[in-house]
Amino acid sequence: MAAAFVTDSARRGLFPEVEPFAYGWMPTDSVHEIYYEECGAPGGKPALVLHGGPGGAVNPGMRRFFDPQKWRTILFDQRGCGKSRPNAELEDNTTWKLIEDIERLRERCGVEKWTVFGGSWGSTLALAYAITHPDRVDALILRGIFLLSQKELRWFYQEGASLIFPDAWEHFLAPIPDAERGDLMGAYYKRLTGTDREAQLDCAVAWSSWEGDTISVRGPEARPDKFAEAEFALAFARIECWYFMNQGFLPEPDWILKNVGKIRHIPTWIIQGRFDVVTPMDSAWSLKKAFPEAVMEVIGDAGHASTEPGIVDGLVRATDAALKL
Repeated sequence: MAAAFVTDSARRGLFPEVEPFAYGWMPTDSVHEIYYEECGAPGGKPALVLHGGPGGAVNPGMRRFFDPQKWRTILFDQRGCGKSRPNAELEDNTTWKLIEDIERLRERCGVEKWTVFGGSWGSTLALAYAITHPDRVDALILRGIFLLSQKELRWFYQEGASLIFPDAWEHFLAPIPDAERGDLMGAYYKRLTGTDREAQLDCAVAWSSWEGDTISVRGPEARPDKFAEAEFALAFARIECWYFMNQGFLPEPDWILKNVGKIRHIPTWIIQGRFDVVTPMDSAWSLKKAFPEAVMEVIGDAGHASTEPGIVDGLVRATDAALKL
């Protein structure tokens, strides 16, 4: 376990852009239809990509962590997200329903076992899926570990990250009256699930922009445009707040750490930015202590974003290593 700090010229970059060779919408047992796509080599080693949030979406850059000549990469937008339908829907939207969707997608694609790749909330979902279906996972590649604890949520949405990004925090506070700022998640949840459309959209953009402003060591100036786009922001904020107010629908606190023994036989890589403010390194450190067999690499000049050069390098090297299993 070491902090990596090397020149950009010595680091691996993303693979070339690639278009899906197949895509579609998968029906579920509910109102949801799940958008999915397959990229790379149809006969390649299968990998599943889990996006962040909850409430995020896949994007073309996520396809590029995998050698397209050797991997068959499967990506999907989780319930209510991205191109999945209906947008921003909370009905039947839980961690366990997403795990059912993953299994439904695996069967639809004819995959026996796959490498599961996920960052931030994607790491949470990857770990929960692997614990539930360890026989279907041949490797885990994780970034920005998030265990969905109250400590993590309070750090990011009440007090902690606010001390590092006070300028961005002011924008996060702005939609909420002073009298309700003692429980910011609760105040946001009331508005994001309420009937006042203007307040809902204002809060969605403010909630999403807060994460966008803090994902990179470069600060708010590096925020991806999508976090300020109303349609993306609404799904992102509503679904994320819904999951967080329900503790991710996990059965008990520290459920992942308590059940990690079920997956310690699975080859696992953890790539963590030293200066990750969204999902601080303490969670990755706790996972590594509970899962000593995992390979953990701390990137010494990176925050949370998967696009930071050191994070890209670590993830690409991990996908190459997983090919050898």
